Amino acid sequence: MPSLPLVLASASPRRRELLALGGWAFTLRPAEVAEIPNPGEPPADFVRRMSLAKAQLAAQGVDAGALVVGADTVVTLDGQIIGKPANPAAAANTLRRLRGRTHEVFTGLAVIDTRSGEAHTDLARSRVTMRDYGDAEIEAYVATSDPLDKAGAYAIQYKGFQPVAVEQFSDCFANVMGLPLCHLLRRLRELGAEPAADLPAECQAFIQYRCPVFEKILKGAE
Repeated sequence: MPSLPLVLASASPRRRELLALGGWAFTLRPAEVAEIPNPGEPPADFVRRMSLAKAQLAAQGVDAGALVVGADTVVTLDGQIIGKPANPAAAANTLRRLRGRTHEVFTGLAVIDTRSGEAHTDLARSRVTMRDYGDAEIEAYVATSDPLDKAGAYAIQYKGFQPVAVEQFSDCFANVMGLPLCHLLRRLRELGAEPAADLPAECQAFIQYRCPVFEKILKGAE
């Protein structure tokens, strides 16, 4: 029996690449929403709300029978959300703030089952310790323009900068990239959308990271 088709409510190339690892058939239906936290709203609640808003928007007009996936990712330092930098100077400033410190990355997931209209949400959180990179490295990275569309002004997978102290990282790497695949997989399985590939293995091979938490996540422990 073929798997249910998926709709990804995102224009992110990183999310597209990660979702493709599961071998699901999916289409893109990017949804833009105003990403503004409510006063006093915790980061976890904010990303859940944003992911659901994106999925709901993308689900409008989608034929019944598909599963619509929305995601939203934020970086937080000392409990405060750090958004995408507005310009190169803001990117450099953010990277200096994060340097040598541990922050958290939250991703909210939402899946709307268009057969029933039901919405399901989930949350992934990873602790990330940045290495003590130098000012010259920051300037060189910002000059690539890569940080300008990234939460926290960095991409964990960017080989030319490698901002993270890898030896201190032991959480979901895909979450920091913007789509925690094992969190998504356990939800899609519940809804009848099995992957065509061994997704945990494909994810680890793609990222080149031996994940210590995927089994716990799939069992619902995280």
